[in-house]
Amino acid sequence: MAQTAWAHLPNAKHINWVLASVKAHPKKWKATRTAARSPARAAARAAVWNAARSAAYNAVWDAVWGAARNAAYEAAADAIIALIAYDDCGYMIESEVGELKIIAKLGDQRAILLLPACIAYNGTKELV
Repeated sequence: MAQTAWAHLPNAKHINWVLASVKAHPKKWKATRTAARSPARAAARAAVWNAARSAAYNAVWDAVWGAARNAAYEAAADAIIALIAYDDCGYMIESEVGELKIIAKLGDQRAILLLPACIAYNGTKELV
């Protein structure tokens, strides 16, 4: 398998999962769009945008854009921003949706950005 520009990042396996999942299940990701849209999400994304910008981020951005150019893309892009900016958040994707919702409501930027990925991972149609 070819080495990716983000292979060195601590959350590389989670980034790879997001990319594979959004490509394989765009409808599931599109269904998370409601969870991705909120004032808290916009604030969280703005706060970590510059921290996530890097060569690896640009490569991942191109990959996710190629995988899904629609509503699914927005939720996947937020997850990738969080996974690049925060080394310690990959586990949140595999969390229980209700637990991550509580953390997100408490204002945790990682949880806010990863909630749609968590919903997609858990295969639920549960939205915020």
